[in-house]
Amino acid sequence: MDGRPANDPSPWMTFENRRRARDEKREAVLRTAVQLFLEQGYHRATLNEVAERLNITKPALYNYFRSKEDILFECWALGQEQVDGFIAAIDGSQQNGLGKLRALVHSYAETMATDFGASLVRFDPRDLSPSNAKTVRAAKRGIDQTFRRYIAEGIADGSIKPCDPKMAAFAIAGSLNWIGHWYQRGGPLTADAIADDFAERLTEGLATARSNKPRPNKPATKTKKSVVRATTHRKTK
Repeated sequence: MDGRPANDPSPWMTFENRRRARDEKREAVLRTAVQLFLEQGYHRATLNEVAERLNITKPALYNYFRSKEDILFECWALGQEQVDGFIAAIDGSQQNGLGKLRALVHSYAETMATDFGASLVRFDPRDLSPSNAKTVRAAKRGIDQTFRRYIAEGIADGSIKPCDPKMAAFAIAGSLNWIGHWYQRGGPLTADAIADDFAERLTEGLATARSNKPRPNKPATKTKKSVVRATTHRKTK
């Protein structure tokens, strides 16, 4: 139970087991905090409430994070890692512009239906330090530029009708971002069903007649849990 082999006389866990235990506790703090922030709003939720839900003391939280703002930024970063992961996978695919756009819409919609994904649009960068806020704003611009790039590629390869990539990107991203506000976990629609619908609905008006409405190839990305673990390992090295 303490992470030691049965024949190991040492009362101390190995370094690897200690690090794994720390990562799991850090992950638990993040998952509990993001749920509270989404339920109550960042300013109303308190670290005392986070500690109470975890059945630990508030000072114990500072073993893993320096401040409430540090937790907020890390929640955002986990959502952004999901986005970065599927964009990299889509970029490496052989799809035309429309196919890439539909894959992006599908993956982004699924991410918006997760707690960490919703943090990308539900949390205010003004609650972060100037340095962290700058990072968030740059990432938002990167997502916008990716939407525009895929639309421009589709126009160039003939899979998307001629249009203004900037305005089309704004319309699509605006619809997707609202999923993070209205989606209810455990509701009648699954995240995958919503993603399928949005991938078709938000792109069919852009598709040319010869596009044959290709179904998006879902990129192989890390699971939510593995993303959290990857980040906690990075933070604790």
